[in-house]
Formats: sequence, structure tokens, C-alpha cells
Amino acid sequence: MARYDEIYQKIGGFGVVPVIAVDSAESALPLADALISGGLSVAEITFRTEAAAEVIRVLTEQRPGLLVGAGTVLSVDNLKRAKDCGARFAVAPGFNPDVVRAAIEIDMPFAPGVMTPSDIEAAVSMGVTTLKYFPAEAAGGLKFLKSISAPYKHLGVRFIPTGGINTDNMLEYLGSEVVLAIGGTWVAKRDDIAAGNWEKITGNCRRICELLSAREK
Repeated sequence: MARYDEIYQKIGGFGVVPVIAVDSAESALPLADALISGGLSVAEITFRTEAAAEVIRVLTEQRPGLLVGAGTVLSVDNLKRAKDCGARFAVAPGFNPDVVRAAIEIDMPFAPGVMTPSDIEAAVSMGVTTLKYFPAEAAGGLKFLKSISAPYKHLGVRFIPTGGINTDNMLEYLGSEVVLAIGGTWVAKRDDIAAGNWEKITGNCRRICELLSAREK
């Protein structure tokens, strides 16, 4: 559990986790440098592309200062590949008990996706209390999250809402005590990565850091 606490403490410190689909491992290092230059040294590389595992491997080996996790982890195979490539945490859009069990067995911090009280209870029953709330805005936004999480607040359940969140509403989410961090799909979009728009990605990260800094003052 100490490992889990350390990883989630770091994620909570960043506030925003870029959720990223990368089509080529050649983009891994310039992507990492763009994120780091913008002040956001964390990335969730999703298993939505064939290059995902190799991207995770390159990042963990060559940019050790970047906290790298795996997203869209839909199977035990995905989970084990992510761990073998060096991912330090994993996330899924839904709740798959087989993947949760495997994550516990291999000591991988894993946040499964939830959207209902039943999902939350299934996760808690397996000892998992850090959960992805997805799709956040489509499911009812922060108001809905507060409602479904209220009965479990005393259990220390925390959420990483993802989906439909951006610079316009991220501070509202982060202002809730049940929210650990948010997933940001807008930070480094697939098209921008493919086009090599690194300055845009760095700018997005800087804007996030500015908003977070202003909130703390």
C-alpha cells in the first residue's frame, strides 16, 4: 500500500494527468520533453494504439523524471505488458475484476473506471479506493459524482474524473475533496502529436500550471 500511496500522492500533486494516445514511438521523447517543459511531468499513455507499450518503455527508460502510467488497460495482458515496460500506474475506463485482481497480484497501482454506486462497491470490496470516474461530463459531471460518492466518503474513496474536462471546468472538479486529480485528454491531442505541435502541448501544460498556481494563492 505504501507504493500505492506514493504514486497517488504524486498524481494528486500534479492535479492533471495528460491522457495520451501516441501512434509512433518516435514521438515519445519530444512528447515527454514538451510535457516536462510545460511543468507537467506525468503522462497516461493509452493502449489505444499499437505503439503504446513501446512508448511507455522508451519514456520510462529515457525520461525517468516523467511519471508514466498506462491507460485504457482492458485486459490482464495489457496490464502485464504495461508493468513489464515500466509503467508505474494503470487506469481503465471500466471495472473488470480480473484486471483488478491481476493488478493486486503484481503490485500495480490501478484505478478502474466507475460510473455507478454498484461499480464503486465492487471496487471497494476488492480493496480499491482510487477510481476513475468516466465519462465524467457525459455521466452527469461533478454534481453526479458528489451524489454517488457521498455514501462512500468515509471509506476514503477518491476519484480521477476523465472525459469532457478542460481548462474551463477543471478547477471546479479539483475543488472537490473527493477528487484526487483529473484526466486531461485535451493536453496532448493525438493530432497535435502526429503533427509535432510540441509548443502547443507545452503551452497547454503551462496554462494548466498557471491555473493551479493561481488557485493556491
